[in-house]
Amino acid sequence: LCGPPGTGKTTSIHALARTMLGDAYKEAVLELNASDARGIDTVRGRIKMFAQKKVTLPPGKHKIVILDEADSMTSQAQQAMRRTMELYSSTTRFALACNISTKIIEPIQSRCAILRYSRLSDEEITTRLRQVCEAEDVGYAPEGIDAIVFTAEGDMRHALNNLQSTVSGFSYVSQENVFKVCDQPHPVTVQSILGSCSKKDLYAAIDLLQGLYDSGYSAQDIIGTFFRVCRSDSTMNEDVKLAFVREIGFVHMRIAEGMGSLLQLEGLMAKLCQLEN
Repeated sequence: LCGPPGTGKTTSIHALARTMLGDAYKEAVLELNASDARGIDTVRGRIKMFAQKKVTLPPGKHKIVILDEADSMTSQAQQAMRRTMELYSSTTRFALACNISTKIIEPIQSRCAILRYSRLSDEEITTRLRQVCEAEDVGYAPEGIDAIVFTAEGDMRHALNNLQSTVSGFSYVSQENVFKVCDQPHPVTVQSILGSCSKKDLYAAIDLLQGLYDSGYSAQDIIGTFFRVCRSDSTMNEDVKLAFVREIGFVHMRIAEGMGSLLQLEGLMAKLCQLEN
């Protein structure tokens, strides 16, 4: 199972294992994640011993080895595991969860069915957050939930962590509280900057940008929020949006390479003001 973090890969495997194995789940499942030692010795020792272990299961059921974050395993360990998968395929099934499938060696990929997970939609995250708030009896404003969805970027784990942090800190989920906890540039301010650029009002855009920069946000945080706000802006003409995203992308690349100065961001403002609307 491959896909971005927080999209339910490991949870899916556990849910499937519980459904298939029932009461035998504890005995018949071995889970190893990135914090466990997973070198070649672990594959030859722990995984092989588990595969050889006798467990009484209903007919047609198999033991399950869950390898979370399998893309962090060394290629030697993966080669050793390939042999183990072949030898014990009659009694044991292997479930690998990873972020990047290309880091799994080709022989293992060819022996597996690959399931690709995509980022969760905003609607799916919103529905789950509301369910959690109602179950936990937490007060929330709709704008607060939208703010958490904005900061989560399709990552359910991130969304739930942000919700929990906001409730722990303020006991109420409002837009202002969420952005205090998540410590990201406020999207409304970024929207105003983009609006000033669309109107070719460079000085107003730079004043707002200076305020964000003086608040202590890094260039990386600011440019990341610029991209997300621009991408999700439904009021902007599509051609203008594409041109804006292109310029923001170039500056994002420069900042990622280490040029995270205010000058880069001010240069972006000037470039956006020059674009034809």
